[in-house]
Amino acid sequence: MIWTSLDSWIVIAAALAGASAALVGAFLVLEKMSMMGDAISHAVLPGIAIAFILTGSRVGGPVLVGAAGFGVLASMLVHVIRRAGRLDDGAAMGVVFTVLFAVGLILIEQAARHVDIHPDHVLFGSVELVPLTVVEIGSLVIPRGVVVLSAVLLVDLVVVILFFKELRLVTFDPAVATTLGFNATWLHYLLMTLVALTTVAAFEVVGSILVIAMLVVPAAIAHLVTRRLAPFLFVSVGSALLAAVLGHVAAITIPPRFGFEDTSTAGTMATVLGLLFFVALLAAPERGLLTRAWTMLSRRMIVRTQDVLGLLARASERPDRDGLSPSELRMAHRSPFAGRATGLWIGLFLLRVRGLVRSDGGRYHLTDRGRPAARRVLRVHRLWERFFHDVGKVRLVDLHPAADYLEHYTDSRLRDELEKEFAGSDTDPRGNPLP
Repeated sequence: MIWTSLDSWIVIAAALAGASAALVGAFLVLEKMSMMGDAISHAVLPGIAIAFILTGSRVGGPVLVGAAGFGVLASMLVHVIRRAGRLDDGAAMGVVFTVLFAVGLILIEQAARHVDIHPDHVLFGSVELVPLTVVEIGSLVIPRGVVVLSAVLLVDLVVVILFFKELRLVTFDPAVATTLGFNATWLHYLLMTLVALTTVAAFEVVGSILVIAMLVVPAAIAHLVTRRLAPFLFVSVGSALLAAVLGHVAAITIPPRFGFEDTSTAGTMATVLGLLFFVALLAAPERGLLTRAWTMLSRRMIVRTQDVLGLLARASERPDRDGLSPSELRMAHRSPFAGRATGLWIGLFLLRVRGLVRSDGGRYHLTDRGRPAARRVLRVHRLWERFFHDVGKVRLVDLHPAADYLEHYTDSRLRDELEKEFAGSDTDPRGNPLP
């Protein structure tokens, strides 16, 4: 791989476009308005076309103003159609963006035939061509797209920093924000304006279609990774930056390995974002599928081992019992919760590996290490039975199932509360001693 200054500018432009889109897109996802970005990215086309008709150029301030105006108009039309027509958000957005996008195409086709917009660039952008159009700022020669995207990212950052508290409140509870004196409607349209500006600025880099991926996917990744707003924004923007770097590297290195030419950087950026989302979906700290599966499996294993410890603790209280045989374990483990008996032997195996249970003459016994753990399980169980009997007035016959469930989900704080509540009790409701 040969890396040149052109590649660096391509990555910088892609990173700026991705970071800008990810920053404003995070609030769209949090407000459950992800498809509003789709609507605005299509709706800005008439603004671009009109600005071109009036100025003869598809770059500069007039284009940004025209696109932002139509972005806000699209948001307002969605709101009006949704309320007047009693339609859901998706239907209202579909009506607005298809009509405005069609109007934009007609304007470009009929009144601006010489505009240099290729259909492929509309779909995928042309980030590879960004370094070819430059401007001079003092002694620096910088690609024009980088300058525009830097300015848009700066505007997005300034607005988010200045109105962070208000945006956070409006995003999660607009009714409370209005009650506290914040104008939720004004902030909403401010956010829509930022989305429109970011969309048109990123238009040349990633195209009007792939910009949706930049608006939505980084925020979707952050949604899986964290639940706090500030880390949410950092993860969202960080995902976009990582996708920009990896996307371009993949675009220029992977296809040649299979005998093809390099491919679209914007397309590989979106592909990398999809892969990052898949990784987050599997391995996110709390919401990842593998993480949740492992947590559930671990919880079930804890339940199984505590079941066995409880059974052996009860057996150790009877002088006529010398541990429990496999058949006695099966008979004693008549749990009302489906599927628990199937894990009895797994729990027994884990306890033997940990040295809490031993096998002697075909019977299972608690070891010296296992007795304190078993007594703790049995004590919590009987404290719950005391609670349900004394406080809940539950019949004796119904005490065991409820206590059998809750004993596995009692943390140290809750156990301490039970200990304090029944500090003067030495037995459970049936007269069995509290270990």
